[in-house]
Amino acid sequence: MGRLWRREFWRLATLVAAGVLVGWPFAAIPTGIAAALLLCLAFHLRQLHALYQWLTQRAQEEPPAASGLWGELFDRLYRYQKSQRLTQQRLRSTLLRIQESSEAMRDSVVMLDRHGALEWWNSAAEQMLGFKPHQDRGQHITNLMRDPRFVDYFHGRDYREPLTLPSPIDDSRILQFQITLYGVDERLVMARDITRLHRLEQMRRDFVANVSHELRTPLTVLAGYLETYSDMADQLPPRLSRGLSQMQAQTDRMQNLVNDLLLLSRLEIDQGGRDDGPLDMAALLEAVRRDAAALSDGRHVITVECEDPRALVGSEQEIRSALSNLAFNAVRYAGEGRHIVLRWRLRGDGACLEVQDDGEGIDPVHLPRLTERFYRVDKGRSTETGGTGLGLAIVKHVLLRHDARLQIDSRPGRGATFRCVFPAGRLREIQSAQRA
Repeated sequence: MGRLWRREFWRLATLVAAGVLVGWPFAAIPTGIAAALLLCLAFHLRQLHALYQWLTQRAQEEPPAASGLWGELFDRLYRYQKSQRLTQQRLRSTLLRIQESSEAMRDSVVMLDRHGALEWWNSAAEQMLGFKPHQDRGQHITNLMRDPRFVDYFHGRDYREPLTLPSPIDDSRILQFQITLYGVDERLVMARDITRLHRLEQMRRDFVANVSHELRTPLTVLAGYLETYSDMADQLPPRLSRGLSQMQAQTDRMQNLVNDLLLLSRLEIDQGGRDDGPLDMAALLEAVRRDAAALSDGRHVITVECEDPRALVGSEQEIRSALSNLAFNAVRYAGEGRHIVLRWRLRGDGACLEVQDDGEGIDPVHLPRLTERFYRVDKGRSTETGGTGLGLAIVKHVLLRHDARLQIDSRPGRGATFRCVFPAGRLREIQSAQRA
């Protein structure tokens, strides 16, 4: 490129020298130079006009013929245009493949701009969500998806968990929505049809609830007769007395299991909120402490710490059930002579209810599965302590109904802390709570 510029410079110098030579005999050197410069300007204007015509009218054709610097410029622009066209073709091909693959998906795919307006969606979204190609493009998604739960989910910007809702055009279809942020605050909305899974889950809940309910009557009859026979234990042979005590223990365990299953079924089916009210956390902690102390029978040191004066808005029966399950688990599994603390304390984003012990602790490999039904870290020890394996599942569902989450911190030999974290919206000052 430097060689071309030098050539243009010498061409201009030669032209000016020619103008000087032509004007010299007539004593008009400035005029000769001006004429030479005008000739040079006319040449460059002609080349510039050719460039403009090519770029605006014949960009797909070969560039105009030119030499020197202009020829190099035409060639570079032409190569750049060709590379840009190839890049655009590749991008169009990629976009077409993405759209074709999205069209082939059974799940709805909706692309939103940074304002939340609809940019593109596949045919599944038309079937599931009722979007119309020629009417809804550019509409804000909350103008079409007006369910308050979806609106709160969309504006909440917390998309870690999916949202389950009925289809806006067919209440019999259950959809699971998941929103992903990408680009400059743009969103990708995906919706899956989980109607079949929802019905299977409903059948499972109904089955568990019905079977548990049906088991209550025979268990009550069996427990009644066993209690009667226990009163006559002195009249029975020793061999039968031992069998009678084992049957009583297993009957009590079965009754506890049925009661926990019924409670879980109610928590899953009932939407909750009807019996919510401000709870005196100090009194609640003390009541649970007394129950845990009775279960411990002096084998543990159980204390209460109430650091947050605010009241928690929720169901007293459910919160007490969750706290009792955590406290009873600590009594059963921490080990004798351990210290157990029931604590209600302030937290940056709300407040939390904690059950902490300095017992044997839990291997972190088990923590993700602790809230699964019937999951046991040590099956043999759990059977001996009389646990049903449903306590933490009950805690999880109670917290979900109270907009809270469960955190578990534990290491082998360092004890365990079970933390129920409640949002600030669930807290009330104790004065206003008492007036309410």
